[in-house]
Amino acid sequence: MTDRDPLLDPELDPAAMRKQYRAEGLAEQDLASHPMDQFARWFEDAARAALHGTVYEPNAMVVSTADAAGRPSSRTVLMKQFDTDGFVFFTNYGSRKARDLAENPHVALLFPWHPLARQVIVTGTARRTGRDETAAYFRIRPHGSQLGAWASAQSSVIASRAELDAAYADLEARYPEGEQVPVPPHWGGFRITPETVEFWQGRENRLHDRLRYVTQPGGRWKAERLSP
Repeated sequence: MTDRDPLLDPELDPAAMRKQYRAEGLAEQDLASHPMDQFARWFEDAARAALHGTVYEPNAMVVSTADAAGRPSSRTVLMKQFDTDGFVFFTNYGSRKARDLAENPHVALLFPWHPLARQVIVTGTARRTGRDETAAYFRIRPHGSQLGAWASAQSSVIASRAELDAAYADLEARYPEGEQVPVPPHWGGFRITPETVEFWQGRENRLHDRLRYVTQPGGRWKAERLSP
């Protein structure tokens, strides 16, 4: 902790923090006809920025869920696949987010590419991926991550870090490097089918560009501009 008073120090005062976005704008005529094609364009920009150290983990997204009573929760998750049908991430099916999605499939995603003054905001519904798709991804995970999927009963209360480390050590002894680790039955993917996809581009004077795709009957998409 520090004794510095943030109200007396502009560097620490959130109300005094300012950043002027001077990025190029986003115009309707520059949009792809399908939101996932537009996402591919922006994701490529973010991935290239990551290669130069500008963006950290471009596939990181905030996943927001709500339980049956409407109580929300958010966390950062790594997106592992995207295609015309949406976005995929993997998790323990006993985790809070998975339990929420079992009760309420509505979900929101946020890709926060701050160094590019960009965000992508998605709303949609989630469904589990098939076991074949889950197994295919699990097989390409690092060996340690495979063991971790077994060692952690995600979101459950545990007595100590030592308990977690001991569970991992037992698994490491049972499945040494090079040994095939079975896919946990309690672990798998979720595919998010988007209903809206908003592309947010920061502009000067907080007059940002916000262009949102909204799904239409027959699988078509409508693009609309939102006021910043």
